[in-house]
Amino acid sequence: MKVLVTVTDVAVVDDEFEIDGLGVDERYLTYELNEWDDYAVEEAVQIAEAGEGVEVVTVTVGPERSEETVRKALAKGADRAVRVWDDAIADRELLDAETKAELLAAVAREEEPDLILSGVQSGDDSFAATGVTLAEKLGEEWAAVVNQLELDADAGVASVHRELEGGVEELTDVELPAVLTIQTGINEPRYASLRGIRQAQNKPLDVKALDDLGLDESALETPLRWTATYEPESEGDATVFEGGADETAGELAAVLREEGVGQ
Repeated sequence: MKVLVTVTDVAVVDDEFEIDGLGVDERYLTYELNEWDDYAVEEAVQIAEAGEGVEVVTVTVGPERSEETVRKALAKGADRAVRVWDDAIADRELLDAETKAELLAAVAREEEPDLILSGVQSGDDSFAATGVTLAEKLGEEWAAVVNQLELDADAGVASVHRELEGGVEELTDVELPAVLTIQTGINEPRYASLRGIRQAQNKPLDVKALDDLGLDESALETPLRWTATYEPESEGDATVFEGGADETAGELAAVLREEGVGQ
């Protein structure tokens, strides 16, 4: 059995930053493994640990910088990785969910996984659409916002528990191959051990360009345009009450009365 996990590194912005053109100046950015993808990696590794002959492969669309994030996934138990990137992709100002799904689908067609796990969303762009778009392109069944998973590989069925809007919870069966988007809280992601970190340096990490995937630059076309980046203005000031509980509680009560709260 093969499980393919989509991973990405997300930008974390410093408290104080400057905008350079259409983005935040790189001096104020650090990158880390996307939180939702971390849970997806852990779920895949647990599937591998519970069965025999399970291979976990990660795939990411990103520049060389993202290999540090990919190695973290390998250190946590993934067997090998694929990174998609070339100059044509680098020249694009925006890679939307449709574009990423097109690139990931090309890798999936080569890998032919039985199950694809993807984080519900990324912590920076937050499109929350890549996983389900990937399923559509592959013509596979899918389930989104999965917070519990029981896999019956012999029967080719994944029983999933989904968290829906309004507190509604759903239990459904999905036939494999399928794409599942994983919600935080489905498990407890592990820390990479020192041994895992060392082993990750020797695990295969293949870099594929558009040509390698049988694609051309038309796969990168999108109707979306990134037009501006700005820091929203603050709509109000915060009041900080300092002192003991009795004193600050009285001050807060006075402010609330002035605002008409409770009247």
